[in-house]
Amino acid sequence: MTSDARLADIRDRLDRLESRDEIRQLISKYSLALDMRDMDALANLFVSDVKVGSRGEGRRALRDWLDDTMRKQFDGTSHHVGTTIIEFIDADNAVGVVYSKNEHETGPEWVIMQMMYYDAYARRDGRWLFRRRQPLYWYATDLNKPPIGQRKMRWPGREPYEGAFHALFPSWKEFWSRSAASEAPIAQPAPLEGFIEGMRRGAEVGANRVR
Repeated sequence: MTSDARLADIRDRLDRLESRDEIRQLISKYSLALDMRDMDALANLFVSDVKVGSRGEGRRALRDWLDDTMRKQFDGTSHHVGTTIIEFIDADNAVGVVYSKNEHETGPEWVIMQMMYYDAYARRDGRWLFRRRQPLYWYATDLNKPPIGQRKMRWPGREPYEGAFHALFPSWKEFWSRSAASEAPIAQPAPLEGFIEGMRRGAEVGANRVR
């Protein structure tokens, strides 16, 4: 490898390190802005042409939708970010999986939730932003009512329903569809930037959501 190639490689690796750190900060900023109800700060964490379902697109549409959702459903929230994996598609695009353990004050009840986000990130004008946040839910339940059994999404005033916490990864259904360890040969290790997509194996993402 020539000296120029080595320098280029070092620059690329440093860029990846700085980019991962900036994306982790982006994820944490989302939680803080949402919990503090700063909808302008929250909307500005997304690309300017973010899709907002039937509300259209753009940060203004996102801000208005989030304002309406937070005002009607929750008195207060606290989002706790956990497991985070970030993988790069190219220098300016990445995907990620982020666990989030959340608490919600909703009228007279306190609902806890375990979920993950399947994210898409894009670097625009030198800054990393969300392009999409796809929520996948495992459970939601009153603090004093563990969500045992099926239909773990349990909100006051609603019938219990299934989330999509495991839907992105076929391995969950495959694991429970067999009664013993798989007899298939062990899969090859995933490439450095292909762990998430390797686990997904082409599974559908579902409807685009920003929250």
